[in-house]
Amino acid sequence: MTCTVRAISSTEQIYTALQALSSGTEREKILRRLPAESGLEPLGLRMKDVFDTAQTWTDLPVAEVPDLLASRWYELRMVGFAILDFKARRRGLDDDARRTLYEIYLSHHGLITAWDFVDRAAPRVVGWYLLDKSREPLFELARSGAALERRTAITAAFWIIRAGDLDDPLTLAEILHDDESESVTRPVGTALREVGKIDQDRLLDFLDRHHQQMPRAALRLATDHLPEDLRSHFLLR
Repeated sequence: MTCTVRAISSTEQIYTALQALSSGTEREKILRRLPAESGLEPLGLRMKDVFDTAQTWTDLPVAEVPDLLASRWYELRMVGFAILDFKARRRGLDDDARRTLYEIYLSHHGLITAWDFVDRAAPRVVGWYLLDKSREPLFELARSGAALERRTAITAAFWIIRAGDLDDPLTLAEILHDDESESVTRPVGTALREVGKIDQDRLLDFLDRHHQQMPRAALRLATDHLPEDLRSHFLLR
């Protein structure tokens, strides 16, 4: 009688590697910050261990990444988004390869149920791909009814700001500066802070028009690198 040995999938191998690093203490920490509606369960790992594992698996065929994104385990899903990010960082990546990463991210956006998935992957996977393209996909996301899609819009813009292109990021900030969700307005504040590092006058113009409507946490982020007299002017509204 011939026995068939089932091949162990990459997802199972990564799960086993993560499980070996898990602890009850870390699991409790993650449970306290993981949104109840995320539908995710934590194994209990430090983020350094999660990202180190993802970096080890950067050569995973891109077609296998969606299996990680569909996992119910928070850390396994994070490994999937981190692998997309590590792949996007590689030198010499051509436009077709970038488009593949971008399409995987957007087509699985429904599996982004925690804000840190966005923060890990959106700047390089989405923003970098759109550097030399129409930014309409970001404006579509900014108009979404889902807060984490709106967060992707402004967080992806971080990479566009880094390239010195401020027009579309500022327009996105105009749309989102008074958003009902703090998970959106906080990265708006971060984006504005980065705009100010490049062109302080444009930041000041934006704040003159909108600081009264911005949530305080976002305003504090936006003004973080301004001279103290200017910062006080906007914060003591």
